[in-house]
Amino acid sequence: MQIKYIKLVGLALTLSLGGCGIFGDKVEESKNWSAEKLYAEAKDELASGSYERSVQLFEKLESRYPFGAYAQQAQLEIAYAYYKQGDQAQALAAIDRFIKLHPNHANVDYMYYLRGLVNFNDDMGFLSFIANQDITERDPKATRDSFDAFKELAIRFPESKYTPDAIARMKYLVNALAQYDLHVAKYYLRRNAYLAAANRAQSAIKEYPDAPASEEALVVLIKSYEAMGMTELRDDAKRVYLKNFPNSNLLETGGVKKSWWKFWG
Repeated sequence: MQIKYIKLVGLALTLSLGGCGIFGDKVEESKNWSAEKLYAEAKDELASGSYERSVQLFEKLESRYPFGAYAQQAQLEIAYAYYKQGDQAQALAAIDRFIKLHPNHANVDYMYYLRGLVNFNDDMGFLSFIANQDITERDPKATRDSFDAFKELAIRFPESKYTPDAIARMKYLVNALAQYDLHVAKYYLRRNAYLAAANRAQSAIKEYPDAPASEEALVVLIKSYEAMGMTELRDDAKRVYLKNFPNSNLLETGGVKKSWWKFWG
């Protein structure tokens, strides 16, 4: 039994060393590659999902051929590879570096778009819906960063092919930010912190007046003023609520509006 175990360990070690040898051979082989060859191989690795390997090859390309279109493209592809790998910090660092080095590059608009996507997917990924996670209950920093990146793209490059999608995502993000404020306001309301609830509800209404969250935010505002005995302010909020949502029954039933981000059912 012990001899068999030793043989298995030896086999595993041999395979491991063999794998290292293959990897080492590839690294050694790349020393003689042209910029075009390095770029093609790195793109193949990227397309196959070998993001770490693609980054290594793009970095070799950039270091060996620092001048010219291939080096610039390598920097762009490195940012994308980190994004696909899910490495937010490295992706953002690569994006910022590219924008700083090449502010007038023909594809710099894509880097602004990618910056928005990195933050969007970090906190707003659609996979969260599958797990029934309410994304508005999480720290909104990435949401705000994503919105700012998309906004900068739309302002700087209104004719970019990425701008229409960025604007659509901005609308989504505005709704998410409004819903986040609403979530906090409802949290305070449940804990009888009526002044804090009213302030947060007002924030959602004033900053995001067209967001779906405004309806519930007004209900929270009315209930908060009612609890504090501020009847004049309560009546003012109620008038606004009835004018903007004449068919709403949230105030009467105390019901909860279906989450705007649930696209199915």
